[in-house]
Amino acid sequence: MHLNAFLMGVGHHEAAWRHPSTEPRRITDIRHYQDLARTAERGKLDSLFLADGLALWGNARHNALGGLEPLTLLAALATVTDHIGLIATVSTTYNEPFHVARKLASLDHISGGRAGWNIVTSAGEAEAANFGVTRPSHGVRYHRAEEFLQVAINLWDSWSEDAVVADRRAGVFADTGKIRPLDHEGTHFRVRGPLNVQRPPQGRPLLVQAGSSEDGKEFAARFAEAVFTAQQTLPDAQEFYADLKARLHPYGREPHELKILPGASPIIGSTEREALRLERDLEELIIPAYGVQQLSNIFGVDLSDHPLDGPLPADLTQNPDGQQSRQRLVLDLARREGLSIGQLIKRLAGGRGHRVVAGTPEQIADHLQEWFEYGGADGFNIMPPLLPGGLADFVDYVVPELQIRGLFRKEYESRTLRGHYGLEAA
Repeated sequence: MHLNAFLMGVGHHEAAWRHPSTEPRRITDIRHYQDLARTAERGKLDSLFLADGLALWGNARHNALGGLEPLTLLAALATVTDHIGLIATVSTTYNEPFHVARKLASLDHISGGRAGWNIVTSAGEAEAANFGVTRPSHGVRYHRAEEFLQVAINLWDSWSEDAVVADRRAGVFADTGKIRPLDHEGTHFRVRGPLNVQRPPQGRPLLVQAGSSEDGKEFAARFAEAVFTAQQTLPDAQEFYADLKARLHPYGREPHELKILPGASPIIGSTEREALRLERDLEELIIPAYGVQQLSNIFGVDLSDHPLDGPLPADLTQNPDGQQSRQRLVLDLARREGLSIGQLIKRLAGGRGHRVVAGTPEQIADHLQEWFEYGGADGFNIMPPLLPGGLADFVDYVVPELQIRGLFRKEYESRTLRGHYGLEAA
């Protein structure tokens, strides 16, 4: 299986910053992230991933918010690691293709072929407000993303692999016949090209996507090489897995060319009782007002006047221009299990809709193995509830269990991120 470490501040649980094992002031400390990167590489994980948004997420009064820009941070992490992939979230809605292609090509060179791009379309109204625009509709965002990505790919391809000849005697550094302009004119972009960075070592970075709406799944089937997704149950994961793999054929792609990695937030204890106690300790640190605000943000509806011990409003529906897949997941979870708003807040606090699993290393491995072997996943996006301790526990106790079972590598077999995911250079 493939394993990605999703690094977020001092942990994915929204109360992580209040736990005595974390140091919330370190969320802008490069040494914190360098230590995490080294730990993930020690576990032979395929990659690490940094989320990003173009607005301040949540309420900084009640959570440790305000982090570092991913591409800048990953360039620093590249210098203290040798193998692990480095995946940055970058929006196609509030950037230009030339900027993004240039930065990712630079990261790929700096890291020796370990760059990845998590492609997002930025659904938040607060993000649009930071750029003085009205949030584009869901369909428009994905249409722009398709053109954006195609332009970026063409920019990476604007330098042939053998364009640089460096012939000192003849005075020729590059064969300019192998450096091509794009002259792209589309609906959203006009880009002349070529890129002013030589062809990336991987040809192009690993392309990652996380949307699970219909538009998101079609986008993934056409372009993505790894998908980060969220499911609560194995049947839901199997349905998503089968659906997305089946969409590849019309685009001339094979199932092995796309890896599906559901999120998993492991709460690890030496005994099940210890793990459940840690889970309860974190729940007791939750600030209800913060959880209600997060839930309100998901649906774009103020839920603060609704009682915590009552259900979600019966007339609550999905916002078509918001995060469609996450809204659907939360609604399904609440209604399937009959959760009150307060109970739902606790369920979402650990992973924002991703599966939270509390148990011993063996029990965590059992869960991952079941989803992997029964058609629910090609691997997992590991979301430690506490950092750095949760990642260290996963690497030191769960990874060896997976290795014993023959489910995970014992040594790196490739130097590139695409190689880790079983893909050829582009």
